[in-house]
Amino acid sequence: MPKSPPSAESRATGLETARLLLDIKAVNFRPEEPYMLTSGWASPVYIDCRKLISFPGPRSRVIELAVENLERDGALDGVDAVAGGETAGIPYAAWIAEARQLPMLYVRKQPKGFGRNAQIEGDIEGMNKVLLVEDLATDGASKVNFVNALRTAGCEVSDAFVVFFYGVFPGATEALAKIGLRLHHLAVWRDVLEVAEAGGLFTPDAIAGVHEFLDDPVAWSVAHGGKGAD
Repeated sequence: MPKSPPSAESRATGLETARLLLDIKAVNFRPEEPYMLTSGWASPVYIDCRKLISFPGPRSRVIELAVENLERDGALDGVDAVAGGETAGIPYAAWIAEARQLPMLYVRKQPKGFGRNAQIEGDIEGMNKVLLVEDLATDGASKVNFVNALRTAGCEVSDAFVVFFYGVFPGATEALAKIGLRLHHLAVWRDVLEVAEAGGLFTPDAIAGVHEFLDDPVAWSVAHGGKGAD
């Protein structure tokens, strides 16, 4: 089934988020020297959402947009706590939890190996429904580990939020749907490319390289030393 086009609100949110990220230079276009993402994909574009933590104005606006997005999608309905994925999701989870006056947790990639050997930090007692938060998603693989940890601890996790979703690599949304997880996001690469191209923020060659990548990200990844479709 083809994907539905984004709503006018979602599109406006995506473009505004893209402008905020570009304004703080959190976006890098480098088709001549591809980035190797932790997921194994080769990409001419890289986004550093961690950089946003140093800019109070833009980060406050991103959190406002995040809460609006989550409320519009019903993803905060009945939520008992907001859980940040180690490490980049922790500040975003804290800010969303603060905005909604909710308890916060954070989830380690693996148990810490000493003391309580905890994988989830915070007071999880009574936290029946939890929203998972990270900074971004490429193919969604890291979300599975965090969701499994929370569910093993007895939490219901049906929704996850990221500021930025690559939105181009195959199978990401489907993989999350298989584990019963809906992914909510503010912006995707096509939002960033539209704003960057309109503003002349990168060279024509860089813009052309990103267009080539977005037209066929799997082939582009393979041709530049990254992984292909499984």
